[in-house]
Amino acid sequence: MRLIHCSEERHAEAILAIFNHAILNSTALYDYKPREPASMVEWFAAKRRNGLPVIGFEDAQGTLLGFASYGPFRDRPANKYSVEHSVYVHHACRGMGLGKRLLGELIEIATQREVHVMVGGIDVANQASIALHEGLGFEPAGVIREAAYKFGQWLDLAFYQKILPTPLEPNEG
Repeated sequence: MRLIHCSEERHAEAILAIFNHAILNSTALYDYKPREPASMVEWFAAKRRNGLPVIGFEDAQGTLLGFASYGPFRDRPANKYSVEHSVYVHHACRGMGLGKRLLGELIEIATQREVHVMVGGIDVANQASIALHEGLGFEPAGVIREAAYKFGQWLDLAFYQKILPTPLEPNEG
C-alpha cells in the first residue's frame, strides 16, 4: 500500500464510486442521489484552483482504497486558517486503519501549509469516524440537532476540531 496524490485522470472514477456508495448506503454524505461523473470535473478543478490536497492510498495493483482532502471551512477572509476535511475509505477496506493513516497524513499536510484549525462534520451515528477523530486529538465542537433528513429520519451533525500549532505568524492580509 502506498500513499499517493490523487489526480483527476487516474482517480476520479474511483473517488466517485466511493462517494456514491457512501451516498446510497450511509449518512456520511447528506446527498440523496449519486453524483454524476461530470461532477468530478468541477470537484478536481476546485481543488486545483485553490491548491487543496487530495491524497489517497493505493494497493499494489493501483486500486484506490481510500482518499482524503480538505477545503475552506467558510468563505470569509478571516477564516483562511480553518479547513473542513473529508476522509473516505472504500467500503471493502474499512477496519484496516486506512482512515487513521489518511487523516494523519492530512494533518501533516495542513500543518505544513500553516492551517490552524481542522474541522470535521460527522453524523452522530457514525461512531467509527468519531472514534477515529478523537483518537487523533480532535475534540467535540458542538452538534447541530436535526441538521439533515435522510433515510426517513432526522440526522444530527457533530463537529470535531483539532487546533494545530500553525501558523507561527498569522496575519490579516
